[in-house]
Amino acid sequence: MSDAANLHMIRCGRLDAPPQGVELRAGPLVMLFDPETTNLRRIRFGKLEVLRNIYVAVRDRGWRTVPPKLSGMNLNRSADSFDLEFDVECREREIGFSWHGRIEGGQDGTVTFAMEGEALTDFLRNRIGFCVLHPIRECAGRPCSVEKVDGTREEGVFPERISPHQPFKSIRAISHEIAHGLLAEVRMEGDTFEMEDQRNWSDASYKTYCTPLSLPMPVKIAAGTRIRQSVTLSLAGIPPDDPVIEPARSTVVRVAVTDQPPATLPALGLAMAIDQGAPGDTEIRRLLALNLAHLRVDLHPFDPDCADHFQAGHALAGRLGIPLEAAVHLSDRADAELAAVASECRRLKVTVARWLIFHRKEGSTSRPWVELARRRLGSVCPGAQLGAGTDGYFAEINRARPPAPILDVVCYPVVPQVHATDDTTLVENLVPQSWIVANAREFSGRPIAVTPVTLKSRSHSSGLDQQSSLATGRLPAGVDARQLSLFGAGWTLGSLKYHSESGASSLTYYETIGWRGVMESGRGSPLPEAFMSIPGAVFPLYHVLADFGEFAGGEAFPSLSSEPERVESLVMTKAGKTRVMAANLGAMPETIHVAVSELQGEVRVRYLDERNAVEAMRNPEAFRSDPGARMSVEGGIVELELLPYGLVRIDSGGGQG
Repeated sequence: MSDAANLHMIRCGRLDAPPQGVELRAGPLVMLFDPETTNLRRIRFGKLEVLRNIYVAVRDRGWRTVPPKLSGMNLNRSADSFDLEFDVECREREIGFSWHGRIEGGQDGTVTFAMEGEALTDFLRNRIGFCVLHPIRECAGRPCSVEKVDGTREEGVFPERISPHQPFKSIRAISHEIAHGLLAEVRMEGDTFEMEDQRNWSDASYKTYCTPLSLPMPVKIAAGTRIRQSVTLSLAGIPPDDPVIEPARSTVVRVAVTDQPPATLPALGLAMAIDQGAPGDTEIRRLLALNLAHLRVDLHPFDPDCADHFQAGHALAGRLGIPLEAAVHLSDRADAELAAVASECRRLKVTVARWLIFHRKEGSTSRPWVELARRRLGSVCPGAQLGAGTDGYFAEINRARPPAPILDVVCYPVVPQVHATDDTTLVENLVPQSWIVANAREFSGRPIAVTPVTLKSRSHSSGLDQQSSLATGRLPAGVDARQLSLFGAGWTLGSLKYHSESGASSLTYYETIGWRGVMESGRGSPLPEAFMSIPGAVFPLYHVLADFGEFAGGEAFPSLSSEPERVESLVMTKAGKTRVMAANLGAMPETIHVAVSELQGEVRVRYLDERNAVEAMRNPEAFRSDPGARMSVEGGIVELELLPYGLVRIDSGGGQG
């Protein structure tokens, strides 16, 4: 493998550099075209985001998105207009679909994205066509006007709280005010559209998509079927002032603490690895350095190996000196299953921090199963919390609320790539993690356990999926190569930030060992060509979790980045000590200006980036023993340079917590 491929793998978990977006301008609007995803992103009027994204999705019968492959791109542009054409092919398994795209931007701010496609094979689809994403920050709680397919008009509001159901249906066009006296209208042709609140799946947008969910699906598409659709964004009215056209990138990213009150840091845990054996002594020592509060173990009492799994989880938790977070997945034989779990718990003398109760036929746990669990498990581990919610997506408990009055904890997991898998989307999907915590706390009135947080859904992590993937040389659906990268570490830092600042009570991340974990096993990767980890090494995100764990019991002070899509930060304090962590989330170097009043006198600065990442992975003990270089600070201001995907830790007042 080339040095360049190694560098990109360390940076962002891929063999090549991610392509840069193409900046386009249409009158007062500025936007980016992403050639890898064929998305038209971040359409802005000055500093205001008008639309987050316009894109074409081809989704199969299981809602998987077939990745586009772009060719023949032809761009003509001037200072304030453009005409872009390209061809796209989407092929995966039985699906074959090609389409021609054309995006035109006019001097008056009108942008039209048109597609004309043809099915190359017979296949079943759930969706083919446009999706339009409105941003949350600019739109939440703001009025909008919806033109229906039948020509009638509905006046409404973009939901401020996360809407459990579609806010608007049968949409032909939707308009909203982006500045005083200036309206933006999005008009969609070629299908019937409706809107959903994507924060239900931790996406930072309202999505207007084609083909109503009320229609039967999947639908068979015959070879030769042609599909034509278009989306047109237009402006109406007179803006109060000419917008200041922002440069493609501001020079410095500013990070500062806000005036919001601090929040107690959540308890930190990991999930037991699904497909790994018992950790060795070195792995145990490294797990102990994370200062974990619990270990999640998933128990399926209807499976014959449940008792063995329970015993393995108990043994590992014992070696780490922490209790279990025991997730019990029930069937209709729940009474007998809970009795068996209780009996095994007594036999093993297991210590449980919290029970999480799910039913395999329910997206959100209903009251009868919680009451039954309270009777069967309540006296087994005195002091253990009883929790329930969903092991799917927040949408499940938003639509069918768990019985909060009889629960100690409400729980749900987080996966950042339900709808799209590119780096930009994963970064955008950090902010909604705080909104979800706030909504769950509001409707439940209970502590929130976010468990687990994973880069990809665990529902695809079955043994059969792994065996099939290994046979074909591709990564299992539940594995993401960014797990081993600096990007994965930066994303983890952002996730810790938003969950901590919003008051989550407990966080469970990833797994202990293996390609869904915080470190590689001594055996190494089962697919070294696709997941190029170092046998026996930790992943960069291990150090982020360790830095967080050193401040267990401390507080998070809400901080704000001037460019959160480029740089994120986390500010923690404990016992008179302050730690600022920051991550460059992109492929360009960044200059960051950190303003935290507690940074005074001499501070210690330690980087984790492409210069030392390999050594930090191979020898984490030596890396963690290095407090960083000394730096003198006046006025709480630190200015630093971050390499692409690089991280930095700044300690004041004594360093480690």
